[in-house]
Amino acid sequence: MSEAAIRVENLRKIYTIGEREAGMRAALRSLVRRRTREVAAVSGISFRVAPGEIVGFLGPNGAGKTTTLKMLSGLLYPTSGTVDVLGHDPWRRDKAYLRQITLVMGQRNQLGWDIPTLDSLELNRAIYGIPQAEYRRTLDELTELLDLDPLLRKPVRNLSLGERMKCETAAALLHRPRVLFLDEPTLGLDVTAQRRIRAFIAEYNRRYEATVLLTSHYMADVEALCRRVIVIHHGQLLFDGELADLVSRFSPHKTVVVELEDEGADLRPYGEVVAREGGRATLRVPKAETASVTGRILANLAVIDLTVEDPPIEEVIEQVFNQDAGQEGGREAEQPAAVLA
Repeated sequence: MSEAAIRVENLRKIYTIGEREAGMRAALRSLVRRRTREVAAVSGISFRVAPGEIVGFLGPNGAGKTTTLKMLSGLLYPTSGTVDVLGHDPWRRDKAYLRQITLVMGQRNQLGWDIPTLDSLELNRAIYGIPQAEYRRTLDELTELLDLDPLLRKPVRNLSLGERMKCETAAALLHRPRVLFLDEPTLGLDVTAQRRIRAFIAEYNRRYEATVLLTSHYMADVEALCRRVIVIHHGQLLFDGELADLVSRFSPHKTVVVELEDEGADLRPYGEVVAREGGRATLRVPKAETASVTGRILANLAVIDLTVEDPPIEEVIEQVFNQDAGQEGGREAEQPAAVLA
C-alpha cells in the first residue's frame, strides 16, 4: 500500500456514564455518591486507507462506526491512540485540515431551511474562501453530476428527502475535499435516489481521486462502491480485507437457483429449499458439496436453467457478527477480539 491518506493506530474512545436507580431517594443519594461505569465505544482499532481508495466501514448499530468517523473528522477527542489524516491530527481542527475533508451524515441538515439552496451554497463559499471562478466551476460540475438545476432555487423546506440529500451532498463537497467521511449518505432514500448518490460518489472518486470511508446499512452501497471493507463490532476490529475475501471466508454455503420442467420435482435430497415458485427454486447448499449437488441435479432432473451464486452480502455480514458473539461467550472480558483478516 502506498503512503496512507488515513492512518489509525490503537484508537480508543471510552465514555464514563452515570447510573442510578429510579425514584426520588436514588436521585438524592446520587447527589452525594454518584455511581458510574465506563463504556468502550471504540476499543483499540488500527487500519490504513490509501489515497483514492473507497473503503466500506461496516458494523451493526452501536458498533462504533460513527464515533470513529467523528474522531477522524476532529469532532471527538480520542481517549488514546493516534490518527493521521493527510498529515494532520484531526482534533487540532486546523483550517488547512478542514479544507481537505468533509463529513456527510445521512439526514443531518446543514442547509438553511427557509432559503434557497443557492444561498446556503454561497454561504459555504464564503466560509471556505473559495474564489468565485472556482466556485462557479465546481458548482456547475456538481449540478451536472447530481442533476441539481431544478432544485437550487427552491427553499429547502420544499424539497423531498432525496432532493435535499443531493443538495446536502453538493454543499459538503463544494470545497472539493480530498477525504470524504460518509456516514449513511443514502439513509432513508428511495431506490432511485440511492442509485444516483452511489453513482455520484463513484464519479467524484474517479474525477478527483478522493479517499472515501463509507458506512452504510444498505449493502447495495457497499457492493457498488467498495472492493475493501473494514468490519467492527463492539468497537473492535473483526475483518479488514477485500469484500470478495469476506464472502469467501464467512459464507459456509452457496445459493443454487434452478428452473425445472417438472414443477413438482422433489428437491429436498439436494439441499435446503429456501424459496420455490412453480418450476423455479432456490436451494442453500454447503459450499464443499456445491459441485456434486449441481452434478446430481443436472443428471437426475430435467433442468431448463441453473445458476450458482454467493449468498447475499447481508447474510455474510450477519455470519461475521454471529461468529464474534459466539467467541465472546468463551473469551475473558479483557481479551481483545481477534482480527479475522
